[in-house]
Amino acid sequence: MLRALARALELDVDTSAHMFVLAASHPVQHAETEDVHQLLDTWVGSPAYVRNRRFDVLAANKQARALAPMYEPGHNLARDMFLDPDIRQLLPDWPEIAAQTVAALRAEADPRDPRTARLVAELEANDDFRSLWARHDARPSRDELKRFVHPVVGELALRRQALTVGGAEQQVIIVYQAAPGSPSAAALVRLL
Repeated sequence: MLRALARALELDVDTSAHMFVLAASHPVQHAETEDVHQLLDTWVGSPAYVRNRRFDVLAANKQARALAPMYEPGHNLARDMFLDPDIRQLLPDWPEIAAQTVAALRAEADPRDPRTARLVAELEANDDFRSLWARHDARPSRDELKRFVHPVVGELALRRQALTVGGAEQQVIIVYQAAPGSPSAAALVRLL
């Protein structure tokens, strides 16, 4: 029945997947494991962090923490995106990244989770978030190019890779990589 509804409404793949999650009878459980946190410490030269589906940063390596304060464990990426004015200076493509963040939060977070509901309610006080949330875009994080203007090392263009953690599917590892030999690769070396 849900597939027929998705066809009738001409929903794309991401929006259909979001509808199936919403129709599930049990809320998704959020498992967290220490093994993933240890993996980050072995990643050298690439900023990497672990976040849950609500965009809470659970762990980050030194490079990620040096790249941006929002990658510090304990931060929520959606909250920082909309409520920390410094993030707009760090991300020159802020409007596009903000829209991606909202669409990914809608696609990945469980709306039945009370902490997710509180986060969304808090963020709806922000005009930009409220406008983007009202669009109902649902699109998981993609592997895309993300630009930064770091206050110490300058401009960086980094490829973002989103990896689901086996055995802890509610966690995502985000890794940033610079093209070999690029100015961004040199900037990453200077980051620490």
